[in-house]
Amino acid sequence: MNETPILLSTAYLAPVEYYTKLFGHGQVWIEQYDHYRKQTYRNRCVIASPNGPQALTFPTEKTDHPKALTKDVRLSDHGNWRHVHWNALEAAYRHSPFFDYYADEFHRFYERRYGFLIDFNLELCQWICRQMDLEPDCRLTESYEPNPEGKADFRELIHPKKDFRQTDPGFRPCPYYQVFEAKWGFQPNLSIVDLLFNMGPESLLILRDSIVQPA
Repeated sequence: MNETPILLSTAYLAPVEYYTKLFGHGQVWIEQYDHYRKQTYRNRCVIASPNGPQALTFPTEKTDHPKALTKDVRLSDHGNWRHVHWNALEAAYRHSPFFDYYADEFHRFYERRYGFLIDFNLELCQWICRQMDLEPDCRLTESYEPNPEGKADFRELIHPKKDFRQTDPGFRPCPYYQVFEAKWGFQPNLSIVDLLFNMGPESLLILRDSIVQPA
């Protein structure tokens, strides 16, 4: 266990790398006072579809202020995205070993109308952690620190457009069974649901084995 507190952005069905931080650090701070940015994991995840990696993004309400704080960002109902995402997740994972086991509870997140992005993301994260018997000490930030002292800052390092191989030497994805591996090969660092639906209770072991211990 790394005793250094870590600072993360909020994330929608975050990638495996994100959950190794929840596993490996004693204290986790989730940023809510940053300026909200699109094209990040805040409202996007990547799953393994029958046609290869597929990004799922949900829309947010436009705000009057160009630099809205993440804590103030609301979900939008535009595009019937809940239905679209659920159908994509079902198509991707209905043949995975554990999808049926989790599906009923997981589907509830796509039936309920959440108001704020951060609430939706946090409740999803908490549910996923419970399924894996992961008990992170997560707290929401109380202000924005541009250069936090005494914390490992991963707010912008875990990002769809950044290669974890270059930004995170402490993460080395441990391969695990994937439904479409024979077709596409092993795809590292997909959304945590890819790991959960394929490996179920063994997900925690994959997180553990994906952490590179310092020499």
